[in-house]
Amino acid sequence: MIRLGTRGSALALAQARQVAAALGDEVELVPITTSGDKVRSGVGDKSRFVKEIEEALLRGEVDLAVHSAKDVPSELPAGLSIVGVPERADPYDALCGASSLDELAGGATLGTASLRRRAQLLALRPDLDVRDLRGNVDTRLRRLAEGEFAAVVLAQAGLDRLGRGGEGLPLRELVPAPGQGCLALEARSDDGRVAAAARALTDRTALACLTAERALVDALGATCRTPIGAHAEMVNGGLRLTAFAGLPDGSHWIRDFDEGDRSSPASLGRAVAERLETAGAREVLEAAERAAA
Repeated sequence: MIRLGTRGSALALAQARQVAAALGDEVELVPITTSGDKVRSGVGDKSRFVKEIEEALLRGEVDLAVHSAKDVPSELPAGLSIVGVPERADPYDALCGASSLDELAGGATLGTASLRRRAQLLALRPDLDVRDLRGNVDTRLRRLAEGEFAAVVLAQAGLDRLGRGGEGLPLRELVPAPGQGCLALEARSDDGRVAAAARALTDRTALACLTAERALVDALGATCRTPIGAHAEMVNGGLRLTAFAGLPDGSHWIRDFDEGDRSSPASLGRAVAERLETAGAREVLEAAERAAA
């Protein structure tokens, strides 16, 4: 028996059921309410979506946790490790309600809860009225259908996992969030049985990409208050990492990429972080922190 800890949202449960089915052995889903589920407004510490699940792991109440990788801070609590990364879903954002950004009229209202999305959308279309939109996927799509927004931006992976993938079109102009589309399986570092089960589900390409993206975030000291994107992908047998850092109002931003050996993804993440820092990313992210405070 493996007790699988997860948030209780429809999306989190869909992801957890996917992992449970892949594990094959007897699995018990254990829904856990996190701080992020209780407080839905404002920008806070990323750990609010995983903290209570990690505490349950450390207390031995669950054996394995399944998280959206983009919710997992770069530094894990002592005694816990990421032990598995299944095959990655579509990492890109999706535009719902319009066929493209160019189709939107000047001043059109566009909804998102993400500072990263806001920064990139306004960098591309400073004339748009980008407004805060929170809640689960169904809530956001309902508000779109009710006419509160001309369009909304969601993660394509979330739409796909809920069987609503046809309601969005890929926004490949935006650099995705680090880890977007990936699931991170977390367990106690000394639990070899569970680690072995999770490793059997791991996709090597997804693991390499996630490692590069998380290394970049760690090197830059990025938080939920810093609009940063990172997307690694396999290109010609190697790994390419594209990154974005900017201000929430889109007035200043930096975008760069580099390529490296897939066997050293963390090194590539640190190298791209250094390139961004050389271009002034540290100052941009500090200004973004102040603006979001």
